[in-house]
Amino acid sequence: MKNSVNFVKKLPLLIDFKGQGCDYAQRSTNPNSTGLTHWIFMQPIRTAVIGVGYLGRFHGQKYRQLPTATLVAVCDTNPATAQTVAQELGVHASTDYHSVLPTVDAVSIVVPTQQHFVVARDCLRAGKHVLLEKPMTTTVDEARELVHLAQSYKLVLQIGHLERFNPAILAVEHILKEPLFIESDRVAPFNPRGADVNVVMDLMIHDIDILLDIVGCPVTRIDAKGVAVLSKDFDIVNARIEFTNGCVANVTASRAGMKSERKMRLFQRDAYLSIDFHNKKLGIHRKGRGEVFPGIATIESEEQTFDKGDALLAEIQSFLDCIAQGKPPKVGGEDGLRALQTALEITQRLNTPPSPNVR
Repeated sequence: MKNSVNFVKKLPLLIDFKGQGCDYAQRSTNPNSTGLTHWIFMQPIRTAVIGVGYLGRFHGQKYRQLPTATLVAVCDTNPATAQTVAQELGVHASTDYHSVLPTVDAVSIVVPTQQHFVVARDCLRAGKHVLLEKPMTTTVDEARELVHLAQSYKLVLQIGHLERFNPAILAVEHILKEPLFIESDRVAPFNPRGADVNVVMDLMIHDIDILLDIVGCPVTRIDAKGVAVLSKDFDIVNARIEFTNGCVANVTASRAGMKSERKMRLFQRDAYLSIDFHNKKLGIHRKGRGEVFPGIATIESEEQTFDKGDALLAEIQSFLDCIAQGKPPKVGGEDGLRALQTALEITQRLNTPPSPNVR
């Protein structure tokens, strides 16, 4: 740390990361190559959660657990919800997030998807770091504007693609080389909380984000089919995604299941990898030295099981670390934009609108 700082200067007032400071942070005069200002925090980062329904409440609980954060307030347009969660967490309650922004440095935004853009835009313009739940926004143009704002103000914009913090996917990163074919299945019982969007935006977008990160190449072609069985929108969707390097991904998402299943199978020249996100298991199958048939190698297998862990806690801790250390987030705004673009293209490729008889 000392080698990266030419000198540090104590700064007054609140952090707004637009050249102002706070009473408990120091700013390095040697910003790193990420373009984010390098801050050295002397006290916990002050935070708020905007939207404390089912998932937002968990965000608040995690901030309260972490020594690197001080949860200042929770905000919700429902006064009773805001007050209940605030009392549970021992913080201030508000129905207007604008009133809270001057008192914090970073926020989690866990409001309905249709409100993501306006709330995130306001927070970024106020100079606050943002952890924004997925999907990032409802349109590509909105997502691009948020990315531009974060870059202009040198702020951390992290998107809540939680599966990236699953220990099974973290463990496979050093094994993956160049996947040739990927199969992904994500099944869940219907949940009204996600019914404001179709299953692509609700569930499949998790796997889209992982695929784009793993393959690391542009998409060249998408074919998709979908049906509505429980809601007014597509509840089951299958998509075939082709990449410029020749990799093909077959992705299925359903919110019409009886139980939750989240699995991905990846094939590369030297291995077949099986990831069970739900049960935190990783199967690794490699070619052996022997032959089971002439010219066909034997298969050597091993299985790793991981502790359940707490992916949301890890995600929020990573967000705070990026703020304090001036480093880019694991799932940044550009990642959220790419996942959104692909998810919207899949939606556009779907065969037909849902049949009128299911509406």
